[in-house]
Amino acid sequence: MASLRTIRTRIKSVRNTQKITKAIKLVDAAKLRRAQDAVLRARPYAQMLDEVLSSLASGQPGSDTGAPPPHPLMAVREQKRIEIVLLTADRGLCGGFNANILRRAQRFMAEEASKYESVRFSTVGRRGRDGVKKRGYKTRKDYANFIGKLRLPMAKEIADELADEYTQDKVDAVFLLYNRFKSAAVQEITLAQLLPIVPAPGKADGKSEKAGKDGFITPEHLYEPDRETLLQQLIPKQLATQIWRALLESAAAEHAARMTAMDAATKNASETISRLSLEYNRARQAAITKELMEIVSGAEALK
Repeated sequence: MASLRTIRTRIKSVRNTQKITKAIKLVDAAKLRRAQDAVLRARPYAQMLDEVLSSLASGQPGSDTGAPPPHPLMAVREQKRIEIVLLTADRGLCGGFNANILRRAQRFMAEEASKYESVRFSTVGRRGRDGVKKRGYKTRKDYANFIGKLRLPMAKEIADELADEYTQDKVDAVFLLYNRFKSAAVQEITLAQLLPIVPAPGKADGKSEKAGKDGFITPEHLYEPDRETLLQQLIPKQLATQIWRALLESAAAEHAARMTAMDAATKNASETISRLSLEYNRARQAAITKELMEIVSGAEALK
């Protein structure tokens, strides 16, 4: 059995760790509320922009022109060279948040990479950069110092570089791999295609009467200015919006995962302290009993 001093030291160490995990939980709970509000504000705008773009890309009757010429970012070609933009966190202590993303990327490389001539990665977040480097995957760029101070120009910077890579025929498709925020306890790993931009099914073929429930995009909708001009303006904006939304989703999911992990760690620390306290009391009782027996034995020996 461990000595009393050793058990006291362990209890003190676990209690200090518990204070740290509890503080981290409270900090990330506050950050989660702000991140969740940002996600909820971004989703309607992103969804409506997708609907507008789908309506513009369709040759619906009633428009002043026919189907617009394809935008360079909408040009679909055979996918031989692809790029995966990997969104992770800069820090750990968030359960399986980073490990799950890296595991999904590893599974993609094991199951799908053989279909392509080359697969490369771009990373946002130090954990993703280190994980990709450790596994020996080809990388194009690491976007450092993004996590923790997200701004819309950051998403636009990524979007502009990806658009240049695609229009210059350096890559045939771009995918985005990130954790989508669903609730404080649930994050969904999402692999979404960024480029080429393909209108949502059922909207670009002229068969749907509305872009969405109670939506305003109808086949009779008129555009001013013309479709081509609007596409030139909206497609780069839509690409940046997709990336911005994914960054916000990933940030909210990270805070939720860390809050959940720290809550579990705090509870585990409480259980550990209870177990060590019981062990300490038993050891103390055994030491007292031993001392009493020694005193009684000494007294009996003097008789």
